[in-house]
Amino acid sequence: MKILLLEHPRKPSGDRQNDIANTTLASCLNSGYLAACLLQAGHCVDLVEGYMEHLDYTAIADEVAAFKPEILGVHLVYNWEDNHELFTLITRLKQRYGIAHVTVYGYYPTFAWKEILTRCPAIDSAQLGENELTMVSLANDPKHYETLQGLAFRTPDGFSSSFGNLVSDLDTLPFPIRKASTYPGGEVNIFGSRGCYNNCTFCYINPYYGNASGCPRWRGRSPENIIAEIDQIIAQTDHRYFYFTDPNFYGPGEAGKKRVLKLAALLKQRPITFGIEARANDIDQETTAALVDAGLKNILVGLESGREEVLVRLNKHTTVAQNETALAILRANGIEPNVGFIMFEPDSTLEDLRVNFDFLTRNHLLDRLEISVNVLYHHQIILAGSRSYEELKAAGRLNISDHSVYEADTDYSHPQVADLAALMRQLTNHIFDHMASTWSLSEAGDPATLQRYKAINGLLVQTFGDILNAPGLLEKSDTILKHVTGQIDTIMTLKDSSC
Repeated sequence: MKILLLEHPRKPSGDRQNDIANTTLASCLNSGYLAACLLQAGHCVDLVEGYMEHLDYTAIADEVAAFKPEILGVHLVYNWEDNHELFTLITRLKQRYGIAHVTVYGYYPTFAWKEILTRCPAIDSAQLGENELTMVSLANDPKHYETLQGLAFRTPDGFSSSFGNLVSDLDTLPFPIRKASTYPGGEVNIFGSRGCYNNCTFCYINPYYGNASGCPRWRGRSPENIIAEIDQIIAQTDHRYFYFTDPNFYGPGEAGKKRVLKLAALLKQRPITFGIEARANDIDQETTAALVDAGLKNILVGLESGREEVLVRLNKHTTVAQNETALAILRANGIEPNVGFIMFEPDSTLEDLRVNFDFLTRNHLLDRLEISVNVLYHHQIILAGSRSYEELKAAGRLNISDHSVYEADTDYSHPQVADLAALMRQLTNHIFDHMASTWSLSEAGDPATLQRYKAINGLLVQTFGDILNAPGLLEKSDTILKHVTGQIDTIMTLKDSSC
């Protein structure tokens, strides 16, 4: 069977410049794993990286025409907009090249499959959840796809759906197929585990796997299996920086700690550096020291809040003390962390924001523009599949997007919080516009750019703090926005370092 897998082009949204959570980072390996599993099963596969290779729809059509697939699989990623243009492309490709079956996969189809099948009749099926086993089954018997586990499809009476079976032993998966374009900036994305042992309200990672009975929420590859993949990449490429896309690098409990220590010992023997993502409660001195010794350079820690009551609302099962301890341990080992933080969540109060602001200040998380511009505006993103989505829907508070049921928002419980969130969104989007052309200069340590960023950071932090101390200022939010953005424009256009 000839199968073409497509990573479709995705355009940035002007209003959602740094909202990246419309699919998890681990999704970037989805098509590569499917391609590897299909090849292992004896099928003929082509992988078209439309997104990373910057291919337009004409170039993609040419790829399809040359390969003539019997099955077209599309990693369908929601991109904060209506997918009408992409659906039109899929329809045209199927009709023009006689494709027998079109299937879509990913987080978006898993939670919005009915909408997708309704809007695009050319799509025959949507794969729900983990899909390696589903895709191979479909390729083996596409004519009887209605009998397969893991697919949603139309029936004479409406629709039928089921979640895919999970791979119980991740070590049995072949290593993903990688093209030259799958190394963004020379970085190798790799995963060492799937799922998470927690269940935060804003997260849809565990629901994506269908909550299968008998399967742990967190599944890890063995350290030996991970190292075998790394050794293969080292032998085949010049890339030496690896980023683990796991939403939870550490496994649960003492067993998770022992696994990390074993992996660190193996990583230390390789000429590489790497980055990870973790929960604050998993970070301790022993594992951190071992990972840094093995080449750890970057870490994203999901702190989310600096107030106990908010952490409880978010079901984080962490404490403010654990957040602060994690920061201290990482810094003591020479790692300045990136942090996940939800400044504005649906039930935030001004007091929540004040406590958050104090937490960020005393923990030196507002010292750099690159971090401040994120943590001072980030609102809770509400996507289908998450507990927040379901709870807000049940409470009649869910405002579903005009574009898709996959995305929603809600009215804030407190009007002044809503006003401040709106102001910060406009202000930070303005800053992101400037950073788009100067980010690389800042990263390279350009003195003039660093000085400008320092001045803008001070302005941003001061503005946020001033409003928290005097919420009545929000009655003049339009004036504040115009004044502050004007100052930012002045700073960014200075031709010397006098800012």
